Amino acid sequence: MRWVRRRRGESEVEALRAEVRDLRTQVRRLRGRDRPDLGYLFVVTYGRSGSTLLTGVLNGIPGFVVRGENRGAVYHLFEFHRTMLRESKRASRKTLRQHTHSFFGIGDFPPQQSLAGLRRLLLDTVLRPTPETRVTGFKEIRWAQPDLAEYVAWLREVFPGARFVVNTRDHADVAKSKWWGEHDRDDVAHRLAEIERRILGVADGLGEAAYRVHYDDYVADPTVLRGLFDWLGEPWDEEAVRETLAVRHSF
Repeated sequence: MRWVRRRRGESEVEALRAEVRDLRTQVRRLRGRDRPDLGYLFVVTYGRSGSTLLTGVLNGIPGFVVRGENRGAVYHLFEFHRTMLRESKRASRKTLRQHTHSFFGIGDFPPQQSLAGLRRLLLDTVLRPTPETRVTGFKEIRWAQPDLAEYVAWLREVFPGARFVVNTRDHADVAKSKWWGEHDRDDVAHRLAEIERRILGVADGLGEAAYRVHYDDYVADPTVLRGLFDWLGEPWDEEAVRETLAVRHSF
C-alpha cells in the first residue's frame, strides 16, 4: 500500500488529490509541457525546394528537434481558435449565457486558455520535444493560405518568440519535379512565383523573426549557412553541415 504524506489538518483524500496534482505536473513537464525554456523554429517553403535537407542541417544542431510536415494540420487548429473567437463575439456575453440562445455558452470562450491548450496539444503530439530539446518546431510546404499573415501571427501567439526560416529554390528546377504532377511548367512557375511572393511578404513583416536561405546557394557553398547559424545564435560547425548535406534527404 502506498503511504501518502499528509499536511497538518489535511484529510487522506485531500492528500491523495494533492499527490495526483503533483504527478500530473511532473508528467506534463516530461512530455514537454510547461517549458518556458523552449525556443520555436518553423521552416516555411514549398514542395521540392530542398527543405528536408535544410531540416536535416537544423536537426544536426545539438538540442534542436525540428519535425517534418504535418500536411497543414496545424492550420485547422488556427481555424478552430479563430472561429471560436469570432463566434464568442456574435452577441453580448449576457445574451450568450442564456440557456435559450442557440449559441449558449460560447461567449465565455477563453482565448488565452485556448492558446495554452493548443500549445500543449502540439507539444505533446506533433513536436514531442525531449528533456534535452532546446529548440523545436516543424517544416511545412503548405503555406498558400489566403490568410497566411493571420495564421503566422497566430502561430506566434501559440509559440511565443517563434522564428521562421524561409527556404526558396530556383523555380525552373522545382517545376521539373514529378511532385508537381502533370501541370504545365509555365503554370507551375506562375504558382511558385505567387506562393513565394506571399511567403516573402509575410517574412518581411516579421523583421528579425525571419531569415531567408536559398537552396541553390547553400548546396553550392555550405558556408553561406554561417549567417543562418549566427541568426540562430548557434556555433558554426562547417564539418557537420557538410556531412549532413552529403546525405540524401527526401522520400
